Amino acid sequence: MNIRCYLKPSCGWSNGVRAIMAKYALNYQDVDIINSPTNYAEMVEKSGQRLSPCVEIDGVMLPDISGAEVEQYLLANKLVAPNDKAPAVPIDAPCTDAEHEKMRVKTIRFF
Repeated sequence: MNIRCYLKPSCGWSNGVRAIMAKYALNYQDVDIINSPTNYAEMVEKSGQRLSPCVEIDGVMLPDISGAEVEQYLLANKLVAPNDKAPAVPIDAPCTDAEHEKMRVKTIRFF
């Protein structure tokens, strides 16, 4: 599979997507949308919206998606086999207060 994940470096939703990639040992590109205006613009162009995370799997864009939803997509389309491995972090959770504070310290705006 060709997987590109448009993610924030520190974000509950983004970390949930990473946890699903790890759970199924999937190779993927972790595309930083916070520190690269080009990556962010690419995500917006491909997804048609500004919210993250967005995950592109073999050309199919899954916009504004949680790790739980990515897992559901992978299983429903038989792209992975079910397993009982527990994800390392919550896969359907917003950013923690600590993560919001980190983002507040270093604000980058592209628009």
